[in-house]
Amino acid sequence: MSTKSRKRKTSNDPFADREAQKYEHPVPSREAILAQLARIGRPQSLAELALGLGVEGERDEEAFRRRLRAMERDGQVLENRRGRYGLVAKMDMVRGRVAGHPDGYGFIVPEQGGTDLFVAPRDMRQVLHGDRVLAQVTGTDERGRNQGRIVEVLERQHSTVVGRFFDNGQIAYVAPQDKRISQDIMIPADARGVASDGQIVVAEIIEQPTRSARPVGRVSEVLGAHMAPGMEAEIAVRMHELPHAWPAEVLAEAQALPAEVPEADKAGREDLRDLPLVTIDGEDAQDFDDAVFCEPKARGWRLIVAIAHVSHYVRPGQPLDGEGGVRGNSIYFPDRVIPMLPEKLSNGLCSLNPDVDRLCMACEMSVTQKGNVTRYRFFEGVMRSHARLTYTDAAQILVDGDEALRGRHAHVLPSLQALYDVYGALRIARAARGAVDLDLPETRIVYDDRHRIDRIVPRLRNDAHRLIEECMLAANVCAAAFIAEHRAPSLYRNHEGPDATKVADVRRFLAGLGLSLGGGDTPRAKDYAALVDQVRGRPDADLVQSVLLRSFNQAVYSPDNIGHFALGYSHYTHFTSPIRRYPDLTVHRTIRRLIAGGQVPRDEEAWRHLRQVGEHCSMTERRADEASRDVVSWLKAEYMMDKVGESYDGVITGVTNFGIFVQLKEVFVEGMVHVTALGNDYYHFESDHLRLTGERTGRSFRLGDPVRVRVVRVDLDEAQIDFELEGAEGGAGGPRKARAKKKAGRGESERKRRGPGRKTTADGGQKAGRRRKGRR
Repeated sequence: MSTKSRKRKTSNDPFADREAQKYEHPVPSREAILAQLARIGRPQSLAELALGLGVEGERDEEAFRRRLRAMERDGQVLENRRGRYGLVAKMDMVRGRVAGHPDGYGFIVPEQGGTDLFVAPRDMRQVLHGDRVLAQVTGTDERGRNQGRIVEVLERQHSTVVGRFFDNGQIAYVAPQDKRISQDIMIPADARGVASDGQIVVAEIIEQPTRSARPVGRVSEVLGAHMAPGMEAEIAVRMHELPHAWPAEVLAEAQALPAEVPEADKAGREDLRDLPLVTIDGEDAQDFDDAVFCEPKARGWRLIVAIAHVSHYVRPGQPLDGEGGVRGNSIYFPDRVIPMLPEKLSNGLCSLNPDVDRLCMACEMSVTQKGNVTRYRFFEGVMRSHARLTYTDAAQILVDGDEALRGRHAHVLPSLQALYDVYGALRIARAARGAVDLDLPETRIVYDDRHRIDRIVPRLRNDAHRLIEECMLAANVCAAAFIAEHRAPSLYRNHEGPDATKVADVRRFLAGLGLSLGGGDTPRAKDYAALVDQVRGRPDADLVQSVLLRSFNQAVYSPDNIGHFALGYSHYTHFTSPIRRYPDLTVHRTIRRLIAGGQVPRDEEAWRHLRQVGEHCSMTERRADEASRDVVSWLKAEYMMDKVGESYDGVITGVTNFGIFVQLKEVFVEGMVHVTALGNDYYHFESDHLRLTGERTGRSFRLGDPVRVRVVRVDLDEAQIDFELEGAEGGAGGPRKARAKKKAGRGESERKRRGPGRKTTADGGQKAGRRRKGRR
């Protein structure tokens, strides 16, 4: 049949041309089907729909049936029990993701926003946490929660599950490590492989759960013993489905690259090899993606930030690019890294290692004494790092005046001093625009020679960290301005201000401390910055900053430029870390085309692609944060296992209706005191004041209060640490202690429901212990 006749056949379809171009045998578009159902005003059978839309012939009817099935999977239509298709929107249906709870019940989080639907345990049997479903609102329960009934599973989230294998000789099953999956995976006798009782395994799901049957799987991988060193990272990799194995074609492309930069690749680039550019990173850094140089000029400085030219080697459409895009970013655990790019590039050819030639994309800026960038330009260069400095080295040279180090690095000392001077000016500009400068403590896990945790220590941040951060921020802003000036589609790093509800919560918390936040209903970044300056030096400064941080939205990547609230920028992007962040690589490609005078695609497809990349990379960043957080929580629980019975000073970092969360001062570990372990009283949660108050004693517990606690229980499987107050009525033994432990488990369930937002950075970026620079 000709294209012309195919168009005529579906002439009542406004999207007939599009369908005819896409398919050899087109059928009515989704839009036409939805419009037909809306026009009729009642559910219709397949035959009725086909007749009304002019679908004829067995072949076209089968294609039409497949389209309806696809629309059903996407939650647009639903086939009722009488075999008729109706509009989901007209049937009080909700599309959303299942949020499971360890106690068996769950919630459906609507895709279009709105109130979560409570799902009873009996209805949760057919799904696992994360499944995408279509649900019907059925009413409210005795607690006033909206209830839902799962009508259809649209998409399964899990094809594999990581957990602990148990075999009692009669039945075998895998208990998922993710406690939000409350159903065990049954393992048939012929599907156990070489797994032994108690080992950590990966189970491939071969039969998804139903209302009447548990999920069935087979052991596809044995990770090892439950307490084996490094097991926590192996579990996190599988549980969060992190890409960690390199496809053969990716390794082949990487191996085909030269070990050093060929002379031909240096041609046509600006030669920066004589400039004393240096890298300044953490002691454990291995991939160096930025180098800096500065020199004084009339009324200011010339600042150069040189970035590894990853886009020269990683080309669109090639295996390296495809895998880098899938990964989205490097992932940092305390003792290992899952890189975005193979080591041949990340630690070799692209890394700005000292005393070797490297290709770079450079941003040259003119900075005034007030810290304003008056001119900038981007160019491709070839450079040679003159020194690999650590943050400690740089601080000792610039702040402490260490003569031995200054003598050892005399050849780069003038540039270092100019860098320190320009940093001071950039800090002045930061204060003037009112950027929020949260300086929360970070920790580092120190291992012994058996790879067991020896201690947990604070990771101190000095002026060298801040110097590099300001240089990276300046380059990122210039990159965003350059892209915006050319109106070129690319990715921005956006950060929206807090919503009204979060602002109200912050004000309520601050009032209890005798503090206030300026700015009325819509406080600006400078209002938050003023508050941070006000509390600096107070014993509760870390707590106040933590509460402010949790009130912020998470930063995201998007082609729409809306600015960065916390940093006080009207436009901002990520340019400085293309080795470990795919959005930076995308930005490099845009800038490279612009400086070469080439055309940047500006059509609808280009914008759609960038939007997809931004959404995906925002997801991979959250995924990396969650995986890293899980590993650190597990390691801290392991560290506390032999500390049961010991007492510590701590501070209350969270208050809920089921207890308080306490962070220990000496070891930087957080645990929970369940309400039943607070003393012999009835405690009531006062949400307006974020405190628990005893009915009989009047004793209250609120955020920031110092407490003395005793470690009473550590659950390694759930990474849960339970405390009780030292000196609380009822003591630390006997039946009361057992009850406290039991209820503390329920408290952990509530903690999981509360979500992972407690340790998110102000920018929403990776909280990688390796370093902070470029994070915003």
